[in-house]
Amino acid sequence: MRVQRVLMPGSRVESWTVLGDDHVPVEPVERFLAYLASVERSPNTVKAYAHDLKDWFTFLAGRSLDWQAVRLEDVAGYVAWLRLPPAARDGRVQVLPTVAHHCVEASVNRKLAALTSFCEFHARHGVPLGGLMVTMAPAGRGRSSATSFKPFLHHITKSDPQRRRTIKLSTSSPRPRVLSAVEAQAILDACAHLRDRMLFALLLDTGVRIGEALGLRHEDLDIAGRQVAVVSRVNDNRVRAKGGRSRSIPTSAELMRLYADYLNEEYGPLDSDYVFVNLWGRPYGRPLTYPAVYDLVGRLRRRTGIGFGPHWFRHTYATWLLRRGAGMESVKELLGHASISTTVDTYGHLTVGTPGLPWKRPAGSPVVRSGCDRVGRTLRDDAVAGSAGEAEGRGPCGVPRRSLCSRP
Repeated sequence: MRVQRVLMPGSRVESWTVLGDDHVPVEPVERFLAYLASVERSPNTVKAYAHDLKDWFTFLAGRSLDWQAVRLEDVAGYVAWLRLPPAARDGRVQVLPTVAHHCVEASVNRKLAALTSFCEFHARHGVPLGGLMVTMAPAGRGRSSATSFKPFLHHITKSDPQRRRTIKLSTSSPRPRVLSAVEAQAILDACAHLRDRMLFALLLDTGVRIGEALGLRHEDLDIAGRQVAVVSRVNDNRVRAKGGRSRSIPTSAELMRLYADYLNEEYGPLDSDYVFVNLWGRPYGRPLTYPAVYDLVGRLRRRTGIGFGPHWFRHTYATWLLRRGAGMESVKELLGHASISTTVDTYGHLTVGTPGLPWKRPAGSPVVRSGCDRVGRTLRDDAVAGSAGEAEGRGPCGVPRRSLCSRP
């Protein structure tokens, strides 16, 4: 079996399907994925569901199981199968106890979530799979983290039975990985082109996702107003604003100066709506794609010795805001989270400990006014606009503002 990209007839909207060994779409999977595409789920979401269901039907085919008649023990067998290395899943290779699991707990739970949605979809059409993946559990069991968000009327419904997955592996929430001032500066200085420096400075200064950055158009950058607008739209490079949510993010004058230098010195007379485009590779002038960015990240990793990823800049930005005293609601809006529970569960640990900046200012660093202090005034969060930032003039993780637009 394999996952195949398809274009919806008429609209040319991208979607995905699963092909069987006979190169024909797997009918129950195709119906479910077509439903997701029809309700305008993100193509990335549809793609992830396609890969997860391909694994499920590969497992069923290897054991000659009917997808409409599976039992809970079959799902448990599927979990064990996912944990095996691919070469050992047919049972002909013995796996030693010292071999690490192929799928970590979080990946297994994501695949089970996809399977749950698939079963519930077909249960609505008469297939007896309704109670396979979900059960009703007594109240008082479930999320127990001290930082887990509880809605305003939680006290009214907390005694009602709750939906629970029948199978779910225990996971530990990883702490978000952030960059130190020295690491962030080293990555910026290692960029050979203004375009690359602009990309990572933007991630550091606004906390946008890499897909949101690659989808930026020139009209989204307000130089005079020092704002970056994240707009949900269809892009030629197949990147998207996650969740279809648009927002505006205050940024610094230094980043806007770097943007102007990039346009004048590298972008030139190129006729393109996109901010980040191919200038040295092919096809020339086309918007940058995910693979191009990850190739760039790989080169910078080798050049700096720092094993970072693009999302680290987002975590660094959020950590800097919270250490400066920003409220969770303000950070949620800036990051574009759909629910504040995501913000609380990801960064709630930062509310415990010593307040203030987590990184000390290096001796001899330049002193300039901090453009990011506008975040607090823009969102009317007085806690963010602290006097320390005005005095020190430092952005996320303590990187001097002036260094954002310094020459590579």
